[in-house]
Amino acid sequence: MAAIGRFQKNNDIFYAKVVDGELFRLHGDVFGAPSFDRKPTPRKGVKTLVPVVPGKIIAVGINYRDHAREMGRELPKEPLFWFKANTSILPDGGRIEIPYRDHRTDFEAELAIVIGRKIRNLTPTTAARYIYGYTTAQDISDRTIQKAESQWARCKSFDTFTPLGPFVETVLDPSDLTIQLFQNGQLRQNSNTSQLIFKPAELVSFISTSLTLMPGDVILTGTPSGVGPIESGDKLEVRIQGLAPLNNIVR
Repeated sequence: MAAIGRFQKNNDIFYAKVVDGELFRLHGDVFGAPSFDRKPTPRKGVKTLVPVVPGKIIAVGINYRDHAREMGRELPKEPLFWFKANTSILPDGGRIEIPYRDHRTDFEAELAIVIGRKIRNLTPTTAARYIYGYTTAQDISDRTIQKAESQWARCKSFDTFTPLGPFVETVLDPSDLTIQLFQNGQLRQNSNTSQLIFKPAELVSFISTSLTLMPGDVILTGTPSGVGPIESGDKLEVRIQGLAPLNNIVR
């Protein structure tokens, strides 16, 4: 497998492998050993959905060295994580909605891990085998609420605050990937996953010692330096090397 997406045509929702823009419909368990049609599905009338429907979204904070320096924070000794509501997911092309016009709301480009099997108490050495793939994401954040509350779930869980997709890349080495965010065509974030303090396998292992991870669960691995505010009308594009770009607009 390679790029896997989730699509809808009329009332039919299906997974497919994406090859050079063509869709080869998947049959069976997407997290198991599925088969694929030999002939592509016509794209006319097909809508791209979020690539997975996670039972849990787990966000990791302060996980890029350049972002920690930018914020004047010491490097964490263990991953800092919290939960985001799964109702916050938004597909590629969807509209990010700012709930409070007088609040500062920021973009955060992130590499997202998709879990492929039920796991608990994994070591970092074995964790990589249980990662289904990677996709592009944002962790939109209401900074006004974040500064006012010690818990970060509410400020990051509003509907549309987790743009995700468009596809999951199942064959990808996440160790040295360029990660960028463009706001209205202007480069705002420009870093590399080599700046990650805790690598994807380390995050999966650490989180699995606290709770069970299920197929389709999503882990947001943190954002690099350069985060900034968004306004209605903004066009945001996240580009991560080896992944399809994620595009959203703000209202």
